[in-house]
Amino acid sequence: MIRALLFDFDGLLIDTEGPSYRAWLEVYERHGHELPLDTWSAAIGTIQGFDPVAHLAELGVELDDDALEARRLRDLDLSDAEDLRPGVAAYLDEAHARGLRTAIVSSSSDEWIGRHLGRRGLLERFDAIVCANGVVARAKPRPTPYLEALDRLEVGAGEGIAFEDSPNGIRAAKAAGLVCVAVPNPVTAPLDLAEADLLVDAFTELPLADLLARFGGAEAQEPRRRR
Repeated sequence: MIRALLFDFDGLLIDTEGPSYRAWLEVYERHGHELPLDTWSAAIGTIQGFDPVAHLAELGVELDDDALEARRLRDLDLSDAEDLRPGVAAYLDEAHARGLRTAIVSSSSDEWIGRHLGRRGLLERFDAIVCANGVVARAKPRPTPYLEALDRLEVGAGEGIAFEDSPNGIRAAKAAGLVCVAVPNPVTAPLDLAEADLLVDAFTELPLADLLARFGGAEAQEPRRRR
């Protein structure tokens, strides 16, 4: 039986992936360069997957502290304007009503997640928050953060479902032995998410009751988009 739901954060609960990509894209365009999504995608869901500062330096663009701070603030402004993604609140409400444990498992930091969830009054909705906090060895696609979250929730891998939006996140969840549902955002939708057990365009497409019926005791099925 499923006893826990484990959520990625960036791009899944709140679409911070789009703002982050846009903020860097603006920097590149300002200096006459492009930042293709297939290049940027290596940075999604992990740490040190892609370093835009180093990449720009290779292109002859050196960013000073003021430029980096301006980009950071732009990222924050854009991210702060984002709401919870459709269906997230309903999932959390029903999980609570059913007595399911919930966790956030992220390659980001406690500070970043605390900022976004705290201002929305959502920190108390999760039983555990596990972050990489800048430590590469704790970041996805390694299973480490998921294994820690399972331990803190006191559930086994077969008793949890992970929700991810990126290839790095999906690999981490699967390596930890979890069923994984991919819910991509506009930035990650073009990426290869085929390693997920199920792919849906939004939480609203698949009520939690239906998801639990599908995976409550059954083996994971082949990845396919729900219609």
